[in-house]
Amino acid sequence: MSELSPCPKCACVYTYELGEQLACPECGHEWSAAVVEVDTSNAVSDELSVIKDTAGNILQDGDTVTVVKDLKVKGRPVSIKVGTKVRNIRLVRDNGDHDIDCKVDGFGAMYLKSSVVRKV
Repeated sequence: MSELSPCPKCACVYTYELGEQLACPECGHEWSAAVVEVDTSNAVSDELSVIKDTAGNILQDGDTVTVVKDLKVKGRPVSIKVGTKVRNIRLVRDNGDHDIDCKVDGFGAMYLKSSVVRKV
């Protein structure tokens, strides 16, 4: 049995064949079995991708941001207004395009998109 190449995205060694492709059980990434070149340094950089606000500033855990446009909240009669400060954000990378986990005063815990906030 030939040894299969590790996942190019997360470097998991438990890959398996899925038809003519290879698949990773940990991250769900699928790639062509013909791709032999694996760059684990690139996999780490993809995992730790940079998240930027509307002005292009790099966001980090614990930053304070302000909302740059009114945001309607499902199930609430009022929206989050422009200029609302959100303190102590936490970045998440596995939640689609909502990449900020935070608590907004008066609204509670929620996810926000980095495209609607600006770093203070």
